[in-house]
Amino acid sequence: MSQTELTRSQRVAELLAQSRFEVLPLDGIEEEVLEHVPREVTITVTASPTKGLEPTIDLTERLVAQGYTVAPHLSARLVASRDHLAELVARLGEIGVADVFVVAGDAPEPHGPYAGAVELLEEMAALGHPFADVGITGYPESHPLIDDETTIQAMFDKARFATYIASQVCFDPRITAQWIENVWARGTRLPILVGIPGAVPRTKLLKVSTRIGIGDSLRFLRKNSSFVSRFMHGGFDPDPLIDGLGDVVTDTPHKIAGFHVFTFNDVADTEAWRRRRMASA
Repeated sequence: MSQTELTRSQRVAELLAQSRFEVLPLDGIEEEVLEHVPREVTITVTASPTKGLEPTIDLTERLVAQGYTVAPHLSARLVASRDHLAELVARLGEIGVADVFVVAGDAPEPHGPYAGAVELLEEMAALGHPFADVGITGYPESHPLIDDETTIQAMFDKARFATYIASQVCFDPRITAQWIENVWARGTRLPILVGIPGAVPRTKLLKVSTRIGIGDSLRFLRKNSSFVSRFMHGGFDPDPLIDGLGDVVTDTPHKIAGFHVFTFNDVADTEAWRRRRMASA
């Protein structure tokens, strides 16, 4: 291994140590996290457009009580009113949450006055929220429902309220690396958590990928033989998405702050992969 490869490998290990696992607030996930995920891994909890924010807050509270650092998703479209937002902010503050991830959400219609993340972020700022960290979403690829110009403008609009960006999954790491460079070149100098799938069954990943709108990535996947060979045998291997990022991993100042790992609740296999990858450094 060359000195450059060694440096990159060590940096990847550092980033994996600083990464977070995204989970869905479904039955059994609390027990899975407690059994397989160490306390130093931050957990992010998604919000369901059908079940609302209550399951997200409930799971957050239970995991915080167990000693985890938790960043719940605050889905703008699921917040019914300013009073509802104030109640959520107060409750999370009482729980001890210091980090929230603000998204527009997948609800087809807003439950209240907040159609997108910007409106919710503005209202949170007006309320004087207690959170030390606020995350926003970034899109390396075109959004399935929003044109590129709008997503770029939305990044500027949201960035002034945020402390970090977590990117959506992209199966072409070259696109992700270029997007990171573009975000910084445009003047948005927030640390970026690169979104990657965990070690999850390929059937689950394919199903979810089509729902969350990363069709361009799936087309890349089908055309790239090295990815396909890995993808068609059991669980997905996240390593190529990390290795393909190239020199942006070791850039100074560090533009990448870690990985936002979409576990789809397969936390046992994902944590086993994370440990193996860190040990290889």
